[in-house]
Formats: sequence, C-alpha cells, structure tokens
Amino acid sequence: MTLLSGKTALVTGSTSGIGLGIALSLAKAGANLILNGFGDASKVIAEVGQYGGKVGHHPADVSDPAQIADMVAYAEREFGGVDILVNNAGIQHVAPVEEFPVERWDSIIAINLSSVFHSTRLSLPGMRAKGWGRVINIASVHGQVGSTGKAAYVAAKHGVIGLTKVVGLETATSNVTCNAICPGWVLTPLVQKQIDDRAAKGVDPQQAQHDLLAEKQPSLEFVTPDHLGELVLFLCSEAGSQVRGAAWNIDGGWLAQ
Repeated sequence: MTLLSGKTALVTGSTSGIGLGIALSLAKAGANLILNGFGDASKVIAEVGQYGGKVGHHPADVSDPAQIADMVAYAEREFGGVDILVNNAGIQHVAPVEEFPVERWDSIIAINLSSVFHSTRLSLPGMRAKGWGRVINIASVHGQVGSTGKAAYVAAKHGVIGLTKVVGLETATSNVTCNAICPGWVLTPLVQKQIDDRAAKGVDPQQAQHDLLAEKQPSLEFVTPDHLGELVLFLCSEAGSQVRGAAWNIDGGWLAQ
C-alpha cells in the first residue's frame, strides 16, 4: 500500500500494544514512523521498518511538556515534521475517589490528557504550513460514559473528546482534521491484568475473560489493535476528510446499550 507514502506519523506510546498495532498499520500503508516509548526500542524499530519506510524512536516522557517539545523538534529535524499525529499514550489506576492517590491523579491527567494538548499544539503549525494533516486521539468509551474506580481516567478521556471537538472546529476550513477513536475492551496488558485478577480468585481464565466482556461489550469479542489501525487509515484517507471533531466508537456495542 502507498496510501501514505511520503507522510510521517508520530505515534505516542507505540512500543507495544495499541500504539504498536497502529504504527504497523501506518507503516504498511507507506508512512514513515516516529515511535515513542521507554526502553530499548531496537526490536520494535526493526518490526516496523520491515515495510520499507524510515523509522525513528524518541523516548520522550509525555508527562513532561519539555520532552514533548523535544520530540516534535526531533520530528521536524529528522523527518521534516509530523503529518499524522496519533496521541495514544495512556496509563490507568483504579481506586475510589476518596482513596485516589493525588500523585496518580496528576500523572494520569498529564499523560492521558495534557500530553494530547501539548503534542497537538506543537504539531499543528507544521501541518498548516504543509496544507495537510491528521490528528487522531485514542480516547475510550470512558470518554463518553463512566465506570466506578476510574475517576482520573474517565475525566481525562472526557477531556480528550472535548479537546478533539475544539481542534476539529479550529481546523475545519483547512486540510487538517482532528478526531478521536473510542475503543471498548482491547486485550492490552492493562485489561489482561483485570482478567488475571479475576482468575486469581478461582475463576477459570476463559470464564473470567467472558465475564469481563459480558459486563460491558455485547459482541463478547475484544477490539484488536488491527481494528484500530484500519480505522486510523480510514481517517487518514480522502474518504475521511470530512470526519471532523468526531468521537468514533469501536466498542462491540458497549455504547449502544
């Protein structure tokens, strides 16, 4: 595929899980990739690089605006700027509001919400100058509904959708679009931990997985990183050029209930 040949995509939190799946989809479509995440990225760079595009990695801690600025500067210096920005990095912590650690609240808001603002504000000028761009924010069904114990995550994801609408409006007369994708359950390490916690209480692992899905996701199937990657490609295509400020559910029917 050459849909995105010559374009450069920056995907935050892309050395594993959802972010890596999206990065692979973009690479298959011909894009150059800037990966972001902690640790040794050599294996992931090789995996993404097999599709022929240029691949780089920046280890920015996206809770720090200065490191985000350095990452965008790296993109401009080494790749000529960011054409496609996928704000994917996120963390989670579960606790009742009155017991929620303040430092965990601050870190979740910083990584899940404030980083989206900083990376977007820094990338938009280059997109406007080129006359084309895509900002795609990985939100969540929890950007539209709540769940107990997830105060910071739910607040951050609601904020991401609100920010998406504003940027979508502010870019509405340009060839830059901004949209959010709202996945339901995706089998990431975070979700696997919830299944493992249930299994640790004596529930069969398959039953634990079924029960988790049955509580929220009518399809009883997980959304996959490939599903999300294909939706990102649609939003990058000409067919997606008039999808603006949207919060696109991909949730096995979760929000249809």
